[in-house]
Amino acid sequence: MIRFGPAGWSYEDWQGVVYPEEPPRGFDPLTFLARYFDTIEVNSTFYRPPRPDVTPRWARRVAENPDFKFTAKLWQRFTHERDSAWTPQEVAAVRAGLDPLADRGCLGGLLIQFPWSFKAGEETLDWLDDVTSTFSDYPCVVEVRHASWNKPAFYRWLGERGVGFVNIDQPLFHRSIGPSAEASGRVGYVRLHGRNYDDWFREGAGRDARYDYLYDRAELEPWVERIRELAEGGMVEDVYVVTNNHYRGQAPANAIMLAGMFRGKKQRAPETLVDAYSEALSGLAEPDSGPQARLL
Repeated sequence: MIRFGPAGWSYEDWQGVVYPEEPPRGFDPLTFLARYFDTIEVNSTFYRPPRPDVTPRWARRVAENPDFKFTAKLWQRFTHERDSAWTPQEVAAVRAGLDPLADRGCLGGLLIQFPWSFKAGEETLDWLDDVTSTFSDYPCVVEVRHASWNKPAFYRWLGERGVGFVNIDQPLFHRSIGPSAEASGRVGYVRLHGRNYDDWFREGAGRDARYDYLYDRAELEPWVERIRELAEGGMVEDVYVVTNNHYRGQAPANAIMLAGMFRGKKQRAPETLVDAYSEALSGLAEPDSGPQARLL
């Protein structure tokens, strides 16, 4: 199955763009998004382990869509804070939050994301081996951003461990890893960050500035073919396509565009989103005016 969706759901600047300007009483943004997408990547788990009393509620809030699965970013303690070894207590904290999703069949992938500074080498490969082994009972996928990892031997190494590779779109400079359609495990993963060259590495650029980018159709067309290649390659069981260019709802807009282009038919989308990005979504989306509308 190919699932399309954005990264995250809690953004103030989505009000009136993705979500209704005046949400009805009881409006739940997560339930709302699950009516249009089959996945959402959880970003908050990167900053702190998920609370075990919260994740079961996430699962209940998307239950109306039986095809929906979350993906979740691994806590940065395991990817960005590498000056000391992690502790069993830190592993247990991550598991306490993720297990309720996994036990309910709602965890489609554990995203192990490393920064550009994480370059291929003996020590970094050992670290990566330790991380993927520690969480091997989850469907792990690895994102690396430096081109030093782009070698057939590395993809084989991932495949031997059943770990998926995250194919990314990002601004290309300073030996950044480029677009690809690599499949190394049963989970295929695509992650689009935008192409904001001005702010990607600019010192002091905030999160919103860095991910402020809207892809046009010409930029997405090669990714539609890569997604098709992943889906038809015979190795993966599920493909997750996540748009991370979140600013002002551009990620949901591009996720709808990709789904429409891939499936060859209009996708139902929030009316506010179609209004905000009418040109980009023309011919690819049909507006849904009610937050309680049924799933396609």
